[in-house]
Amino acid sequence: MAFVARTRHGFEIRESRATPDGPRSSTLATFAVLDDDVLARAARRSSGRFDGAEVRRRARRLGAPIAPAAVDAALGRLIVELDGGARPSAALAALAAERLRPYRRVEPPDSAEDALSWLTATDEDRGRALRELLGLADRLPRPQRTRLAFPGGRALA
Repeated sequence: MAFVARTRHGFEIRESRATPDGPRSSTLATFAVLDDDVLARAARRSSGRFDGAEVRRRARRLGAPIAPAAVDAALGRLIVELDGGARPSAALAALAAERLRPYRRVEPPDSAEDALSWLTATDEDRGRALRELLGLADRLPRPQRTRLAFPGGRALA
């Protein structure tokens, strides 16, 4: 089974196997951001069963940066386009709706609607938002510090 390890230069997808000399581990792929290409490269080099979804879960648990799956990124861009007023042809819309029907069982989280604009945000957009947030924090009034008195040492009786 493949696992994810943190290294000095990023992260690695590794695989363990038993040998006559004891267990050995080999690197399947190295990455700074886990994406579909990294998973495909690791799967090609794997000598056993490779579960990309499990590798993603393990990478997430380790704190590795994970790019959205290609299908998630494409759907995110589509949703943003639709919200912006773009309309697909009726035939393509019907095909997409039919293909997405099995996934209707899952209710989106409450925060999903608010996160839509971030699906296609560039690094510049995110940097601008961070600077604005930090500017807001600088303008908030500082809390008043009060001196706390230690309670008296009288015995409770």
